[in-house]
This record gives sequence, structure tokens and C-alpha cells, in this order.
Amino acid sequence: MLKKKKKELKTGERFSLKKELALVPGYLILVTWVGFTAVILIWVIAASLSTPADIFKGTIFEFSSGVHFENYSRAWVSSNVSIFFLNSLIYAVVSCVLLIVICAPYSYVLQRFDFFGSKIIKTALAATTGVPVIMVIIPLYMIVARAGLLREEMTNRIVLIVLFVSTKIPYTTIFLMAYFENISRSYEEAAAIDGCHPIRTFWKIVFPMAQGGLVTVTIFNFINIWNEYFLSLMFVNSEKLRPVALGLFSMINGMQYSGDWSGLFASVIIVFLPTFILYVLLSKYIVGGLTGGVKG
Repeated sequence: MLKKKKKELKTGERFSLKKELALVPGYLILVTWVGFTAVILIWVIAASLSTPADIFKGTIFEFSSGVHFENYSRAWVSSNVSIFFLNSLIYAVVSCVLLIVICAPYSYVLQRFDFFGSKIIKTALAATTGVPVIMVIIPLYMIVARAGLLREEMTNRIVLIVLFVSTKIPYTTIFLMAYFENISRSYEEAAAIDGCHPIRTFWKIVFPMAQGGLVTVTIFNFINIWNEYFLSLMFVNSEKLRPVALGLFSMINGMQYSGDWSGLFASVIIVFLPTFILYVLLSKYIVGGLTGGVKG
């Protein structure tokens, strides 16, 4: 009884059976979704350690022919997953770094200062986030192709990174603007009193305080770029430049000739691991970044 009262005083709320029962449908949906996802993931893992014959027989959980870890090495080397993986890693890491370098000061200025055209810029950014990339991908391709930027591999790679960055700038800027809004101006005022220049104040004080928002938006951008398909399909003209999404699609098309389904599922797990590890290791930053910035 004493523990219950302490809990009520700590939370400021009393236990309400009616309120908890109202949340049951939501809990059921959440548990069902998590269970469904877990079953699919377990099935794919089992299939990646099995053989094509066991997959078609439906006996992947029996492992009658043993556990085949060599499926992963075969997928990594023979199926060019290592190339796709490295390409996506380059695209995602370079793009995410550029997005932070560009959007962090950009969003800070838009949020903190009022100047001529600032409202127009904010409105344009908000409107741009509602335009799907697939609607502008054909005009983009025509512009890039006419400029002759798709002929060399290095130029092709740079073009793809530029497109990834430019298409993610509106979302990243708006996300960081909302985060900077929750950071108290008192820190900047104190720095100004000490004679600190606004640019230095941002990089030395405000930027480190926005770590939660920066990490969160970087994770989202990394996952989106890692799984990007349409831009890669249009602007990648060499197998050496294919990211994982386009590489897996080409592997699926090749299954009708090779029949290496266990290798395909092993490739799926390899491609899935980076985003899964990001979520597991940085989940606290995601939650913190979505709940707001530092107030004081």
C-alpha cells in the first residue's frame, strides 16, 4: 500500500482501470505487429542458413541438411553484396555528413533570426517536403543527362550523392528547426555578453547541445538513403555503383537462372544489419530527439 502511494505521488496520477482498458486495443495492435515482424525476421534468418531445397520443402526450421553459414560468405563475395554494401555505405555516410554541415547552420539561422524572405523560405521548405521524389525524377534525369554527368563513374557517384543530399535538405532543415526552437536562447545571450561571435556560439555551444536531434535526423536520413531505390535506378548506369536496394533487385531477377534463394536471404540479412544495429545502439537518441531539445 505504501509503495502504491509513493508511486502515485511520484507520477502524479492514480491508477485507472478504465484508462488502462482503453489502451488495450492499441497494445493488441502493437503486439500483433511486433509478433508478425518477428516471425518474418526469424523465417528469413532460418532460410538464410538453409538450402534452396529446404526452402521449397518448407523444412527450413528442421535444418535437416545442417546449418549453412557459407551462404553469407557466398552472398558477400559471389553475389557482389560486398560491392553493393560498400557503395551504399559511401552514399549514406557522405550524404549524412553533408546534410548536417549544410542543414544545421541553415536551420539555426531560419529559426533564430527574422530577415527578409525568411517566411517564404520556411513555407517553400514545408511545401517541398510534400513533393515525392518520383514526381521530379524525370526532369532531374533530363537535366543531368543533358549536362553529360552520367558518363564517368566518379562523376556518376558524385551526382548521386548530390541528389541524395538535395532531396533530404527540406526534411532535415525542418526537423532541426523544431529542435533548435526548444533550446533556450539564454545560452546564446550569455555567450554574447562574453563577447562570443554568433557563428562561434553556434558551433561551440548550440551545435553540441543539439546532439540528440542531430543524431536522430542522421539515423532517419541514413536509413532512407540506404534503402533508396528510384534515384539509384535512374542515375546508376554501372553495376560497380549499385547500392544495396538496386543490387538486391538485380539479384531477385537473377534468381530465375541461379535459384540460390538461400544466398538471397543471406544477402537480405547482411543489408538489414546496419539499420538494425543503428536502431539498437542509438534508440535512446531517437527517443530524445523526437521529444524535443534542451530547455533551460
